[in-house]
Amino acid sequence: MTEAPSVRSAEVGRRIGVPLMYGLWKPRVLGAWRVPASGPVILAVNHSHNIDGPMVMGVAPRPTHFLIKKEAFVGPLDPFLRGIGQLKVDRTSTDRTAITQALGVLQNGGVLGIFPEGTRGEGDFTSLRAGLAYFAVRSGAPIVPVAVLGSSERRGRLIKGLPPLRSRIDVVFGEPFQAGDGSGRRTRKALDEATVRIQKQLAGHLENARRSTGR
Repeated sequence: MTEAPSVRSAEVGRRIGVPLMYGLWKPRVLGAWRVPASGPVILAVNHSHNIDGPMVMGVAPRPTHFLIKKEAFVGPLDPFLRGIGQLKVDRTSTDRTAITQALGVLQNGGVLGIFPEGTRGEGDFTSLRAGLAYFAVRSGAPIVPVAVLGSSERRGRLIKGLPPLRSRIDVVFGEPFQAGDGSGRRTRKALDEATVRIQKQLAGHLENARRSTGR
């Protein structure tokens, strides 16, 4: 299946995520108004905990289609994640199906969520993969940096793998920016330059987010 998932399916995911995220934790959302109200957008999210993606899905002002590693699509989670408009990606190769679907989301004017670090880590945007630059330059969609803070600070008592229930998690949306240089070039050099540009913007946003939230 290479057809892009519908915004309606992602809206179903958002409707599930809103009561779940606000019911289990205390999200504090800053700057959501910076997300363009319409048109293609890429949310570039730092990644330090498995809850980061669902949290952004639940608090973002628009339905979001995330690129999620194929390992998460197991058992009943497979049809569920597909049903709420999420995209399965094989990180070990050039996954053309995932690429086509992600570009389709943007061509349809939707919101694509990406963890540009590729995998869960420190969540500090220090190691970016080229995928984000490719999607941004190819589609021309603006990137909105998103910092999720507090999800990995402490372990919960009841469920060790999750943040403490009712703890505060901050989600800070930054100013949208263009990754490309305006030339429309998609060469390796242009993508490398875009990646450097993106990393600088994301690191700056994370620093500002930590300062404004005190985390």
